Amino acid sequence: MGMRWIFDGHIAGIGTASGLRAVVGLWQESPFGPFADAMVELPSGRRILLAPTAEVADFIAAVYTFDESRVGNVAARHTGGALTLDAGHLRLRAALGARTALGTAARLIPRPLAVHPRWLRAVNPFAALLSPGVRTAGTAGGGRREYYGVTDLHRIDAATVSWDGVDAGPLADVRPAVGFGFSSVPPRPGIVRVRTTVEGDPVTRR
Repeated sequence: MGMRWIFDGHIAGIGTASGLRAVVGLWQESPFGPFADAMVELPSGRRILLAPTAEVADFIAAVYTFDESRVGNVAARHTGGALTLDAGHLRLRAALGARTALGTAARLIPRPLAVHPRWLRAVNPFAALLSPGVRTAGTAGGGRREYYGVTDLHRIDAATVSWDGVDAGPLADVRPAVGFGFSSVPPRPGIVRVRTTVEGDPVTRR
């Protein structure tokens, strides 16, 4: 199995009318302490990582696939019914909505089971049937294994998103699916409570 890294927090998936799509991670617990990051896929298909430190950028870039990594301040806040992100090139203001049916179902599963890799391997074949493009277990960069244990899901009902100061247009579905790793976020914009587990060889500095 090798080493195991655990990240506990939230992942938000956003689509826009311009075709820009973003995946924002807000990690309350991680091997690097609390932090936020953003993965952006531009309408051209170019994939860019925005990370707060070189150490975090190196780890994420070893697990996922990007055309470019940029290190700089990434400030995110998830309070009540709102999500905000200021990451230099990317700015986001989102209004969160009600818990979805999948979120309600996820909360019925005891958390220790819901985040366990063995359970996530077992339910992986059914994940895409419930939410197209989504997987709960798969292979990450460098032959590592990765698992997503979701325990809640809320809609994102509205958002303003800008890239390099240019408005990306109204909120839209995340289509096409993002191509950072083996799994996309759900097509409908939303924010999930999640534990991400990565297993495999150590990540070395580039």
